[in-house]
Amino acid sequence: MKVAFQTDIGKIRPHNEDCGGIFVNKDGDYLAVVADGMGGHRAGDVASEMTITYLKKMWEETTNISSPQIAEQWLKEHVAKVNESLFEHALHHDECQGMGTTIVSAICTKQFVTVGHIGDSRCYVLNACGFQQVTEDHSLVNELVKTGQISKEDAEYHPRKNVLLRALGTERQVKMDIKSLVLEENDILLLCSDGLSNKVSEQAMIEILTSEQSIENKAQALIDLANEHGGEDNITLAIIEFSSERESG
Repeated sequence: MKVAFQTDIGKIRPHNEDCGGIFVNKDGDYLAVVADGMGGHRAGDVASEMTITYLKKMWEETTNISSPQIAEQWLKEHVAKVNESLFEHALHHDECQGMGTTIVSAICTKQFVTVGHIGDSRCYVLNACGFQQVTEDHSLVNELVKTGQISKEDAEYHPRKNVLLRALGTERQVKMDIKSLVLEENDILLLCSDGLSNKVSEQAMIEILTSEQSIENKAQALIDLANEHGGEDNITLAIIEFSSERESG
């Protein structure tokens, strides 16, 4: 596997409320995570940083993720613990009231990938069948599209585009959507915050991901394009290329 992680403040925001990373456990399996924090001043980055710090620590101590069922249980268990700690932190720190974060995560082993998410940070897969969004946004506009109240085109410019129906840390309990996939040689996984998906078209993502440049340069090219298109939000992404070579970016 080849991996690359990149985060950028963008061109407008005063600080970066996104957080994430790609972490390796004792068996050499990867956990990729992107978290897009939200809340009052500094509260968003508190939520995303707390989430990533905890998951990184837990993953690095984990071994024997030998089946999709074990991976799914690992995500459910640890994301529930993160949710509880964020909720409690907000209760006891006035400046963090209402804080929360999206999360999209992927446990990547040589045999399978398990993807879990809450909110509107996304996971895409590029393979022989094309380019598919694996996750479904937990957002108001996506619900309006699903129920036929607005078109997909209208959703792009809807004034309430940023309203989430589900986030990590905002309620005492939260449901994470989880699914497992089998990926083949040369398949590519892309995890990203909406700072990328709102600014870069799927066609542009495909063109960059299938280009001949290094995985690190692909990550930078995606960030650069989001900034060229306005960069109003923080931009965070993780790329995992499933090849027999092993290289960290």
